[in-house]
Amino acid sequence: MKRKKHKRIYYFLLLFVLGLGVGYSFLTTDLSIQGVSHMPKTTWDIHFANTNVTNGSVTPNSGPTIGSNDTSVSYNITLEEPGDFFEFTVDVVNDGTLDGMISSYVTTLNGSPLTTLPNYMEYRLTYVGGFEVMQNQLLRAGTQETIKVYMGYKKDIENGDLPSSNQSHSVQVQITYVQATNDALPVPRPTSFATDDWPTIISVVRYGDPSVYQLGDTKSVDLGDLGVHTLRIANKSTPAECSTAGFSQTACGFVLEFADIITTHRMNLYASGNSNLDGSAVNGTGNKGGWEYSDMRAYLNSTIYANENIDYSTTGIYSSLPEVLRNAIINTTVVSGHGSVDTTNYTTTDKLYLLSRREVWNYTGSYDAAQGQTRQLDYYVNLGVTESNCSGAIKQRNGSNFVWWLRSAYPTYKGTFDGVSSNDGGWLYSVASNIHGVSPAFRIG
Repeated sequence: MKRKKHKRIYYFLLLFVLGLGVGYSFLTTDLSIQGVSHMPKTTWDIHFANTNVTNGSVTPNSGPTIGSNDTSVSYNITLEEPGDFFEFTVDVVNDGTLDGMISSYVTTLNGSPLTTLPNYMEYRLTYVGGFEVMQNQLLRAGTQETIKVYMGYKKDIENGDLPSSNQSHSVQVQITYVQATNDALPVPRPTSFATDDWPTIISVVRYGDPSVYQLGDTKSVDLGDLGVHTLRIANKSTPAECSTAGFSQTACGFVLEFADIITTHRMNLYASGNSNLDGSAVNGTGNKGGWEYSDMRAYLNSTIYANENIDYSTTGIYSSLPEVLRNAIINTTVVSGHGSVDTTNYTTTDKLYLLSRREVWNYTGSYDAAQGQTRQLDYYVNLGVTESNCSGAIKQRNGSNFVWWLRSAYPTYKGTFDGVSSNDGGWLYSVASNIHGVSPAFRIG
């Protein structure tokens, strides 16, 4: 990071307002028969309580102070140099008898709607669990949620991002609560990857802090006719190289892979019976056309992914990925190496994909034409998996070690793809029409 030699002092003033909208109608009852209608007393009381400044924060000039009506919090701070920050928590308490929910959430910067922040400024408003504060979130009667407010002076910035003079900014947030309706959504409370339901996991990945889930954590998933199998967290990071033009996104972001073999399948049909196909091979035969034209790719992204357009009566599989999980799987840019019949690598967009040589062993040799366009998955990095220390790549089918396919076409021959050995977890190549294990990966977001 490059810094200017002289310090600049930046003043940030935040006024945090909780708007209380009583959004329910009074209940009335008209009875045409004799009797008495009793209606319990209802109260509406949502307010702030209990501020707590996080360790490491700069000392505020004032605050955080809860206003006299308990519906506002204000503070004033000075951030003198890159890396300075101020963070505190405050409880939003529902002491009433009616459930509330957020009907609107508006942030302004210096009196105007907030669209972008200055390059040197960081600001976040989340729940303590890391989830974003959003419309329709539920606050049940008799409960509370803890909100975390963060204001920071970015640490890693260039000279061009620094302002030329002292700056004073005012940020105002107004959250309006109304009586909850059927649209209200509870704030997810993650516990563990193994026990949380899919809606919670998906919310953590999309809006929260996935640090509660660790690399290698596993979860059972019922694939219907394919049986119950194990998913594991294979990647969580998105390093700078993931933003490089033409870089495969298969090991970027939150990646789940099956830790076992979910089924078996061929990679491709064959034009002839040996691995050295003649030049008449066509796409989808041998390794001609690579991953893009492979029978395996079509199989994964239709039958296994099982979108709603599939005619299950012809596939023989009546259920695969749970719908809530399937709907959260995002499109992934997949770069795959070519075989000897082709001269260029293949770039596809897939829901499900197989791994490549580089993504398992951090392979950097000439036998994977796309090795420079992807990275090793975090899980295998942490496990220390390499070409010479490869037992961590072994997977099983029905309790026994089993060969599983990779998407990398073997570049020396016309009819083979890479796979993972059942003996030691090292790489091998196999005739494309052979039946080996299928163990796909995908990203959610």
